[in-house]
Amino acid sequence: MRLGGNAMVIRLKDTAKLFGITIIACCAVFVCTLFLSYNIDLAAIKDEIVTEAGTEMYNAQVLMGRVIAAVSGGCLIATSVVMLLFYVKNYISTHGKELGILKALGYSNIKIARHFWVFGLSVFVGCAVGFVMGYLYLPTFYQKQAPNLQTLIPALKVQFHPLLTFALVGAPTIAFAVISVLFAYLKLKSPVLDLLRERQNVKVRIGRDGKENVPFLKDLRGVTLRSKKSLVFFVAFSAFCFSAMVQMSFSMDELASETFAVMVLSIGLILAFVTLFLSLSSVVKGNTKTIAMMRVFGYDDTTCSRCILGAYRPISYIGFAFGTVYQYGLLRMMVSVVFADIENMPEYGFDFKALTVTLILFVLTYELVMYLYSRSIKRRQERYAGVGKYTGALNYKKWNNAMNKSAKIRNLRAFW
Repeated sequence: MRLGGNAMVIRLKDTAKLFGITIIACCAVFVCTLFLSYNIDLAAIKDEIVTEAGTEMYNAQVLMGRVIAAVSGGCLIATSVVMLLFYVKNYISTHGKELGILKALGYSNIKIARHFWVFGLSVFVGCAVGFVMGYLYLPTFYQKQAPNLQTLIPALKVQFHPLLTFALVGAPTIAFAVISVLFAYLKLKSPVLDLLRERQNVKVRIGRDGKENVPFLKDLRGVTLRSKKSLVFFVAFSAFCFSAMVQMSFSMDELASETFAVMVLSIGLILAFVTLFLSLSSVVKGNTKTIAMMRVFGYDDTTCSRCILGAYRPISYIGFAFGTVYQYGLLRMMVSVVFADIENMPEYGFDFKALTVTLILFVLTYELVMYLYSRSIKRRQERYAGVGKYTGALNYKKWNNAMNKSAKIRNLRAFW
């Protein structure tokens, strides 16, 4: 995206980093497309339902669709907003010199910020893909969501709803584009010198002014968490998705259908791994200087990984606990409130077996990912060390040539 013909503001390859937002938006719209379309098509045959049992099942299905679309879709949209703001802020922080030069040349904040609308393209791609996938899956979803409904409710026909398409694809794209522009406008109000020097207004204190005798490594973990609060949210959210969706899939096989359980499990694993990989990649990249300084002071790779990556380990287990409580509360509400008047509804209780299996899988998966990123830290430091040696050799060579040249000049002057 060019500004004034020559000044580059945002390249399309910069928006490729918003892959996480695309995935989350796709999952959110996919879920909303299924249940909102189901509710709309179900409302079209309301007059054909003549039995009392069918009316009760109709009301329960409509309420279930609203609750799932509101809770699941709302949580995913809120997460997308947080991730979008994080990427806009990160872009401005890493491209502060270019943006500061544009401001110094006389471009106004709004003129620069309006080009941040391209961040909404990631939302458009995710929403469009999620809507198409959901619409194509609707016939199967209608048949397998609850096979026992065929005797109570007439068969549903898939209908296309243009207003729903705009609400799930067009409206989120416009909203996220506007949010990107407004947030960029607020962040660009920083002084030009702060942008040119890439100075970040982050107040982080190490040692707490001597009031508490806190060990350096322990205090470093706290500083790592406080400096990137948004990454704390993403790590907790990834564990939350893994815990909630995997445990919920065990119960969905009995409460709904096997297809529904597979869908819940797939969405949960996709969200969990995407957010975890993006957040840990940002952690490793954002703490490169800190890790390099720790290596200078003699700390080994294991200590560096334990202080930087290990700081997020308690956060992940807290997210896992919240996901456990969330899935139990949601399913309990579905059984006790939404389907309270439905006969032959199976009883639901807390599944300790599902919790045990999910916890073991989570610990193994999370520790494996942490180990891989620890290796990534080691490779990154080795690469930087190699670059440093190469750069040092080049600098020494330049210095030696300059000294030889100056010596020749001095000899020539002495001769004359």
